[in-house]
Amino acid sequence: MPLPRRVAHFNHRVTNHITRPIASRAPGFAIVIHIGRRSGRVHRTPVNVFRDGDRYVFALTCGRDSDWVRNVLAAGRCEIETRGKLVRLADPVLIADPTRRRVPRPARWILGAIDVDDFLALTRR
Repeated sequence: MPLPRRVAHFNHRVTNHITRPIASRAPGFAIVIHIGRRSGRVHRTPVNVFRDGDRYVFALTCGRDSDWVRNVLAAGRCEIETRGKLVRLADPVLIADPTRRRVPRPARWILGAIDVDDFLALTRR
């Protein structure tokens, strides 16, 4: 079960503004740059991201129905800023993984504690 909707709303209004300046450089974080499916506006959302071979795997802490997830799925692509670099990604795939094997062990424990087992995986383009 992802974080409650109230927490997601708080993150959108407060936490994202605080973490955005460091998320593009901190390990395990990135800024997803995506286009709003209705507005056509460019959005920048801080997220947790991990490498799994050739794929980038995003922990869906606020669930599959988050706006940024729906935008990326609708577009079939996005860009991320991670560790100071811009990376183009495509071919999004939703993954349910209760074992959380696609993420490093410490993140696995944290995601398990908040019961997150949904992920979005994309490949580099």
